[in-house]
Amino acid sequence: MTARRVVSVAAAVAILSTGLVAFSGIAQVPGDQKPQALSALGKRFFAKADADGQTAKACALTRRLVEDEVHWNAFGFIGAKAGLTRANGPCVDGPRQQRNDPNREDWIQLFNGRDLDGWSVKFAKHELGENVNETVRAEEGLLKVRFDRWSTFNGEFGHIFYKNPFSYYRLVAEYRFVGSQVSGGPGWAMRNNGLMLHSQDPRTMLKDQDFPISIEVQLLGGLGDGKPRSTANLCTPGTHVVMNGQLVTAHCTNSTSRTYDGDQWVRVEVEVHGGERIRHIVEGQTVLEYSKPQIGGGQVSPADLSVKVDGTPLTGGHIALQAETAPIDFRKVELLNLEGCTDPKASNYKTYCVKSNPGACRY
Repeated sequence: MTARRVVSVAAAVAILSTGLVAFSGIAQVPGDQKPQALSALGKRFFAKADADGQTAKACALTRRLVEDEVHWNAFGFIGAKAGLTRANGPCVDGPRQQRNDPNREDWIQLFNGRDLDGWSVKFAKHELGENVNETVRAEEGLLKVRFDRWSTFNGEFGHIFYKNPFSYYRLVAEYRFVGSQVSGGPGWAMRNNGLMLHSQDPRTMLKDQDFPISIEVQLLGGLGDGKPRSTANLCTPGTHVVMNGQLVTAHCTNSTSRTYDGDQWVRVEVEVHGGERIRHIVEGQTVLEYSKPQIGGGQVSPADLSVKVDGTPLTGGHIALQAETAPIDFRKVELLNLEGCTDPKASNYKTYCVKSNPGACRY
């Protein structure tokens, strides 16, 4: 028997059954079904605890239950504790939060590989949320942009916005161009897409607005004609940046990347430090760098002038992908938030954060 203090499962059951949720009957469940049964019960337990304002108490109790090897075995709950751990979502996976690895990178999968949960679509000339001709799809583990249901294109440039804004982060996208451009698409948009950073909230866009005010990491595919066509370039719809100490007002600036012809997968990463510095990286190589993004210039039409206030620094905003006449697949869109807890005393301290957010720390 271990010398450490343990909680009696019988006592815990009594607390649960009399206080927050009925916990009876688990002992009679066949052994191979206990993990599933306890997981389902745990979800009801946490829902009731949350409704009663007792989530903290519930978390503390389940942490003790999950760690209690002796009484799990004594009461025949072998294996069932895994079910309770899975149900313990409100507690951030229970005891694991006590073993935080400050060097482990906690990437957020913006595209979950299954559906478009967390994303909203905005096409010019259409209302926010209208996925015109089902252009944006989640199929076969890919986020796809397709124009096979379009007869022709008439300026309905589209963008797919992620729900949360970010400021300091690393963004990774793995993409490939496929198929042919839709009829009516402009020549410059062939095999053309983009990662829109520090973007305005899609709810602030005008119905007919073509592009969001943002910083664009322009993704280009080669045209197979032997001519260079770099990717991860910079374009600036309604914005300017500073490069080599000078304000850049040109709409697009090429990167130093090579040309990617055909339908090969390409990995692009962007490191964003708020309004300080932005780096474009292709296949591990830095190809472009600039600073001080700000609102200014044209290439956005029409624009709400209460939103487009020239000279306003851009320190954060939404992330969007484009749907501007070229079919494309994304197999990965993930983000590492570089803004978080930088206090080594906290249980969720991360060494890679470059922007401190004391409010995010847990103790």
